[in-house]
Amino acid sequence: MNKFIETIKNIWNIKELRQKLILTFTLMLVYRFASFIPLPIVDIFKAGNLIENFKNSGGGDQAAGLLGLLSSFTGGSFDRMSIMALGVMPYISASIVVQLAGLAVPYFKKLQNEGESGRKTINQITRWLTIAICLVQAPIYIKAINSFGVNLESAFIVHENQNWFLYWIPSVIILIAGTIFTMWLGEKITDKGIGNGISILIMVGILADFPKAVINEFTSVNREIILLFIEVIVWLLVLLLSIVLVTAVRKVPVQYVAHIQRGGAEAAKNSLNAVRNFIPLKVNAAGVMPIIFAQALMFVPGLLAGTPEAGKDLTAWQEFWMNFKDMFSWHYNLLFAFLIIIFTYFYTAIMIPVNQLAEDLKRNGGLIPKVKPGIDTQHYLDDILSKITLPGAIFLALIAILPAIVKATSLVENQNFAMFFGGTSLIIMVGVVLDTVQQINTYLLNHHYDGLMKSKLSRSSIS
Repeated sequence: MNKFIETIKNIWNIKELRQKLILTFTLMLVYRFASFIPLPIVDIFKAGNLIENFKNSGGGDQAAGLLGLLSSFTGGSFDRMSIMALGVMPYISASIVVQLAGLAVPYFKKLQNEGESGRKTINQITRWLTIAICLVQAPIYIKAINSFGVNLESAFIVHENQNWFLYWIPSVIILIAGTIFTMWLGEKITDKGIGNGISILIMVGILADFPKAVINEFTSVNREIILLFIEVIVWLLVLLLSIVLVTAVRKVPVQYVAHIQRGGAEAAKNSLNAVRNFIPLKVNAAGVMPIIFAQALMFVPGLLAGTPEAGKDLTAWQEFWMNFKDMFSWHYNLLFAFLIIIFTYFYTAIMIPVNQLAEDLKRNGGLIPKVKPGIDTQHYLDDILSKITLPGAIFLALIAILPAIVKATSLVENQNFAMFFGGTSLIIMVGVVLDTVQQINTYLLNHHYDGLMKSKLSRSSIS
């Protein structure tokens, strides 16, 4: 306990780090506060919970669970009919489109190779594309409010039939402004705060529902003490495995010939006994982004199914796509796992350009033992990266679909708690927390303080 208190004091003593943390927490509070501001067309006190209204009007638990997952990404703004209801999902969708374009469109490939100026242009394109996506999603959301239950009829301050202009135009503009404001908050946390702004905002939204989910699970009348104990043990084990997945690295040894040559024979002799430098290639270099990308695309099958008309049988087409509305079905989880594996490879290729890494090694006089510099080093690194990415991607996909597994085996009774039993929520929380701790570690170690996590990895990351 004394060590923890000492670490907190060390963090507070670093002025730059202190300012970054205060700014980050302030913007997080602003985001949470804004998520409780309702759209002007509804009386939030009469409307209640949008997802509960959906269930009461005949919506299934499966579809409500999928809506609940979307709501968790927005910190509950979605089911509170808040001005922040769309959250960061349009921005994530725009990022997916732009990054996919970088593989196929020459203009985007050129921008990616232009360094800082190209990155600024890509960010600007992503912002405009975010607004375009909002122009599509905002009317869909407003229309959905109307169709989610008769209980909402008395909650509307402005009705569509009474004043079409005041119902649609301000609501669409406010929802777009909410997404832009969320995007701005995330960018400020990244630039001026502790970093990982968008991911931190998603994590804040997820954590907001965690206490309620735990309380509901542990106060369930149908659960025995021994089963709750097993749940906790398994959950801690999954948490540990998630941490291992996020932190696991493959160390590729590197020697710097130029340093040895400048030091003469004595330096060459000493180098044999010296600790080698190494390149830490992460088993999960893509972090939480494959899950976020895959989750964003998993709402598409539900849109393809459409809304079944009352009293009419489902067509074969609708019946097939309706399977993907149940986030605990094997159809949904099989596609979800496949997308995660694909996006893991895709995002890893973007995050770790082995050709540039091999070129930088050659330029700095570095070489991998028994591997020729240049193209051979590139092929060697690419081969290692491919081998470690496959098990990492499969493991990531397995943890992502774990909520469906524990729900099917009745290990967890409460559906909301099952969402934290592995899955998107847990991976995002673990990944973001560890990245944030690593950022703080960097500041502490640079100022000759002990880090939050004492490890060779954390020290080598800043050397």
